[in-house]
Amino acid sequence: VKDFELSQVFVFFWDKFEKANYFLNNVLATADRPLTDRKVNFLLQQPQQDGGQWDMLCALVEKYGIVPKDAMPETANSANSSEINRTLNTKLRHDAVILRKMQAANATASEIAHQQESMLAEVYRMLVLAFGEPVESFDFEYRDQQNHYQIDRHLTPKTFFKKYINLDLEDYLSIINSPTADKPFEKTYTVELLGNVVGGRPVKHFNLSIERLKELTIKQLQANETVWFGSDVTQASDRQAGLLDPELYQVDELMGTNLSLSKAERLDYGESVMDHAMVITGVDLVDGQPTKWKIENSWGPKVGTKGYFVMSDQWFEQFVYQVVINKKYLSATEQAAQQQTNGACPV
Repeated sequence: VKDFELSQVFVFFWDKFEKANYFLNNVLATADRPLTDRKVNFLLQQPQQDGGQWDMLCALVEKYGIVPKDAMPETANSANSSEINRTLNTKLRHDAVILRKMQAANATASEIAHQQESMLAEVYRMLVLAFGEPVESFDFEYRDQQNHYQIDRHLTPKTFFKKYINLDLEDYLSIINSPTADKPFEKTYTVELLGNVVGGRPVKHFNLSIERLKELTIKQLQANETVWFGSDVTQASDRQAGLLDPELYQVDELMGTNLSLSKAERLDYGESVMDHAMVITGVDLVDGQPTKWKIENSWGPKVGTKGYFVMSDQWFEQFVYQVVINKKYLSATEQAAQQQTNGACPV
């Protein structure tokens, strides 16, 4: 199907709804802690936000399915979510006050559950006002490769996913490169208080060397499959030109000072953090080694080359932290190791 897109708004709606529930659950779980507690402070700093992790997307698709863009198109609030985020976070902090007070007053479990249900009903109404009612059933109209008109009636989001995408999400893993001393390679880690669907697929990351991340990425690209990845896109980047290269700006030479940090030091000391997801669609190999990578961004056609960026291999090594890879490309040793979770990273 030419120019086909999936609805971002459908996923966006349910992600925010589930994050609201996840937040309220964690407020209750930490209600016996003081407001100065690190976990409580972390929760209240940002009750919910845009974006997330691969496993969080999988949890949403497994629970709700997915729909074409035409079935639930963009709105002003999905194109610019700052206002709804601000309002929703204020609402959730307001609800946190109520739940903590109820817990302190020894309210019964049923009273608290009823209150939380009422809060989530209000969150749902707010999201409907911002994004529209999430579609439950729709007709899928399209023209096939022979330009013949086709229509598939009365699809649900789940049946659409199963019939037209039919991707086994369990086959895909989050592979990270976190070369810090507290995270040995070939081990799987979770992150405290990171998730969206309560009781859904947990967020897990299998830590490997950057060389291995590149090898796996190349394997998947050579099998004609793109690679979802997470990086610190604010570092050494030119948004308008669509360039990602640590040699873009020689600020240290200009200032006559030393600004060098290793990748591990950037992570440990708060200099760098994974803040954006994009897709790797190609790689330039010279004598079998990557020199640059082709990136599809989500910032629209007015940046880069019609939305595409070029990432140098040096930038990949320094600022790419995560790729999503089909587990069939892992070695037998890696496949066995990734099944064992080795602890949760603290907030």
